[in-house]
Amino acid sequence: MDAKRHHAQLLILRWVAFLSIAIAGLFYVKWQPYYSRAFVAAADHSIGQSILMGADAAPPPPSLAAAIGYALAYGKAIWQAMLLGLVLGSAIQALVPANWVARMLGKTNFASVAMAGALALPGMMCTCCAAPVVVGLRARQASPGAAIAFWLGNTILNPATLVFMGFVLGWDWAVFRIVLGLLMVFGLGQIANFMATPKEAEAAGLQMSQLAACGEDATDVRRILTRWWNIFVRLSVRLIPEYIVLLLLLGAARAWLFPEIGPQIGNELYWIVIFAFVGMLFVIPTAGEIPIVQAMLALGMGAGPAAALLMTLPPVSVPSLAMVAGSFRWQTLAVVSAGVVGFGILAGVLAVALKL
Repeated sequence: MDAKRHHAQLLILRWVAFLSIAIAGLFYVKWQPYYSRAFVAAADHSIGQSILMGADAAPPPPSLAAAIGYALAYGKAIWQAMLLGLVLGSAIQALVPANWVARMLGKTNFASVAMAGALALPGMMCTCCAAPVVVGLRARQASPGAAIAFWLGNTILNPATLVFMGFVLGWDWAVFRIVLGLLMVFGLGQIANFMATPKEAEAAGLQMSQLAACGEDATDVRRILTRWWNIFVRLSVRLIPEYIVLLLLLGAARAWLFPEIGPQIGNELYWIVIFAFVGMLFVIPTAGEIPIVQAMLALGMGAGPAAALLMTLPPVSVPSLAMVAGSFRWQTLAVVSAGVVGFGILAGVLAVALKL
């Protein structure tokens, strides 16, 4: 009886620790700063300069200085959220009971996709900062679709970003993003679940049995904390180096990815396709798409390419895809990436038709 009571008390302690860290971390890194930033957006109709090119019409030429400059600007914007993502991603594996994520998010049905998408809303992280949490969810056997919905939902359905967008770009743009964002998050999530093979489901069930058999629900606080630290270190060592390298490469290649912006970039379909694809590849901080699109529209770019960027810049990027590559089959990530580009093209075409 004492052993059962001790286990129950430890389980409560683990949940309290996880929820306290999540709530306190998100409040400090996301909720409170974004609350204050909303008033700035409402008053100034701006949330700052474009991280892509500042006040210029084009990004700087490819160089080491351009790479380091972008990496520093991006790092300054997201380092706290990245640290929080690593902490939460490892805490999911160390503090959350071994079978909870699998029970709540592990089924390949729409209910798990919908729940994961809803859980993403308070996170409000950029795609790279959400990636460690996605890795943690998959390690605890969240279904592919649920993990994808959580990942995309953090960026595309970010409530703070949508508020900023309404004040800066206009509420028609915000509603436009919400409608297409809901279709993207839950549609691509469900497609990822449809792609799950019987072999993948069998392997997930086997791993859950192994997790339970090896006693991952530790009965000692010190052991739990040690395991948490070890997972945090492994996650950081695995994800951060490749992330930095790819970030530097994209920062240096900005001028190759984005041409000089002006009225010459109109609403032709080929421009929409190009910007949809480039937006999927590039990496930005949370809400970074808003000043980018605002600056491009001010320079005379067509609404079609701008809408394509609005839908494809936030959800995935080359660095974030690399970070989660070990947690999904490559076919799943290829379909999700292609789906993001497809939604970007659809957004561009619709923006032209609706005369946004």
